[in-house]
Amino acid sequence: MNQIVDQPNSPINTTITVNQLPYSDMPTDLYIPPEALQVFLEMFEGPLDLLLYLIRKQNLDILQIPITKITDQYINYINTMQVLNIELAGEYLLMAAVLLEIKSRILLPKLPNASDDIDDDGDDPRQELIQRLLEYEKIKLAAVNLNAIPQAYRDYLWVDILIEESEPELPEIKPQDLQKAWHTLLLRSIKAQSEHHIKRQELSVREHMSQILRTLRELGKTNFFNLFEIQLGTQHIVVNFIAILELGKEGMVSIIQDNEKNIFVELV
Repeated sequence: MNQIVDQPNSPINTTITVNQLPYSDMPTDLYIPPEALQVFLEMFEGPLDLLLYLIRKQNLDILQIPITKITDQYINYINTMQVLNIELAGEYLLMAAVLLEIKSRILLPKLPNASDDIDDDGDDPRQELIQRLLEYEKIKLAAVNLNAIPQAYRDYLWVDILIEESEPELPEIKPQDLQKAWHTLLLRSIKAQSEHHIKRQELSVREHMSQILRTLRELGKTNFFNLFEIQLGTQHIVVNFIAILELGKEGMVSIIQDNEKNIFVELV
């Protein structure tokens, strides 16, 4: 049984409103404490995340990045952090160097009829960065989808329920039913003796008990009548019957009966 705990997944609306109207013109003298920028920095998982944020925020085409504009915004962001003495990871500074290198290659004088975004080697300097951004965006989206899957101990709790499984208890055998089984065995034995004449050295009760235990170890719970060899005669049946009763008396076997009054013998 699971207890589901709803977690809000909708993005938070960060639009500033004044008198219920959106307000986008920020005052130039607005003071932003360093702690707020530190929190802003911690929103991103790395420089690619920050770049992707700058691109998507302005609804730019990731395949046609205006590298000069994005580089200037990124560098301004990095400079602001450094002015406020906010420690930046080395990967942010490395990305700044990569952006400046791409920007410089694009701004170099071009050959006649060359595209503004193509360098002298015929390659787009932005291509590798674009590829990295596309791959990162796929991974980021996959991570969001995975995070949306309910997780144990975050969205719900496991509740352990112990269910005792036990075999149904069979009713104890009634003496009269055991007596009927005994009469059935005698009738079968008498009939078998009239049809077969087999001589066999009779075993003692203890030997019969040992033989019955071996049979039960091989077969497990078995029908009462399967423990008798009718063709061996009445004497065998009598000794075998006594052996089963002795085993039950000594607590080595159980003699049980199902709801259909079938008698079974099994090891204890």
